[in-house]
Amino acid sequence: MTNGLLELFTIFVLAAFVGYEVISKVPSILHTPLMSGSNAIHGVILVGSMVVLGSAHTGAEEVLGFIAVILATLNVVGGFVVTDRMLQMFRSRQPDRPRSSGDPGAAGGSS
Repeated sequence: MTNGLLELFTIFVLAAFVGYEVISKVPSILHTPLMSGSNAIHGVILVGSMVVLGSAHTGAEEVLGFIAVILATLNVVGGFVVTDRMLQMFRSRQPDRPRSSGDPGAAGGSS
């Protein structure tokens, strides 16, 4: 391995370790806001991968750029799906009862 590649690999391993340690310490009540913030970051990553794909010149660069776009898209969509499922936990489970015309809160009812 070259010196530059070894440095990049070291940064990747350290980032993965720090990311795991940070995420594993987050309480469950904060997961939804954390997911929303990470979705915004992944949106930026998706745009960056599209820019890299647009400036690709060789076949290998195009393949790697396409894979980056696919993975970034899956990450964004997956983040929104997880956030939506987590937000569903906070919704009430009781269906809204229909209001009759005599209810004070109903439209056209007596006040």
